Amino acid sequence: MSSYHTPIMLEEVLKGLDLKEGGVYYDATVGGAGHSSAILEANPSVRLIATDKDGDAVEEATRRLAPFKGRFSVYRTDYKNFAEVLSEERVTKLDGFLIDLGISSHQIDEASRGFAYRAENAPLDMRMDTRARQTAENVVNDYTEEALKRIFRLYGEEPFAGPIARRIVAARAKARITTTGELRRLVEGGIPAKFRSEACARRVFQAIRIEVNGELDGLADCIRALLRTLKPGGRGCILTFHSLEDRIVKDVFRELNTDCTCPKNFPICVCGKKREVEIITAKPLTASEEEIAENPRSKSAKLRIARRI
Repeated sequence: MSSYHTPIMLEEVLKGLDLKEGGVYYDATVGGAGHSSAILEANPSVRLIATDKDGDAVEEATRRLAPFKGRFSVYRTDYKNFAEVLSEERVTKLDGFLIDLGISSHQIDEASRGFAYRAENAPLDMRMDTRARQTAENVVNDYTEEALKRIFRLYGEEPFAGPIARRIVAARAKARITTTGELRRLVEGGIPAKFRSEACARRVFQAIRIEVNGELDGLADCIRALLRTLKPGGRGCILTFHSLEDRIVKDVFRELNTDCTCPKNFPICVCGKKREVEIITAKPLTASEEEIAENPRSKSAKLRIARRI
């Protein structure tokens, strides 16, 4: 049985993509291919290109999509390299794309990957691409106190970033921190008792994961470029799971949905900016109560959709 999660907001994604006959679609973060298989099944005329930098995901997606032989390609690479993949596939324009920015259940549940803060003796890894050199252990043990505090605040929005960073630096001066359990206890110790909860380490683990994988690096540029790769009428669907990602997506959509940006006192436009997309979701879509009850990990999901003009 696959350990990959049930695709989140599947019906909303399929409706949002508005699949076209003979269309070419791109699943940027294929994971276990839940969305991809549904896309191929929903319209037998479409073709799908998919990427993921997680080797386990590529293996699972290839297996799961096997019944659609001849209609899909899966590449092990960061989705931010999509231009190279489309060139390899001799595709210049897309009819739609999906970026699911969530971490997969497989990555969380596989203790050896080091993503789960509840795991006790798992290694501090957190690499989505196991070929990468940077690991969570490197970040925790080698970053300066100031650098740790910065990423905890920036990527985890952790209000106690300073005390947590100090505890980590003090602990690693005695012995290198190597397991998720050690890190969790250090984080918990840096949070005042009245603010502690079972999940209080989640923000710091998220921050380290984002840093290890460079998740927000170049995200805005990639979304902008993908939207410009769409054919007129083509749609981009993006699933986010925390406010940092969602803010980036919202800002790019708003930017490309805007005409002239010249000061209002200019008599004529000199910037030449033209509106490039229509925002389909004035407010992001969220999972239904039924879906959240069946899959609690969908609770934080937000889906934004834009259409190329």
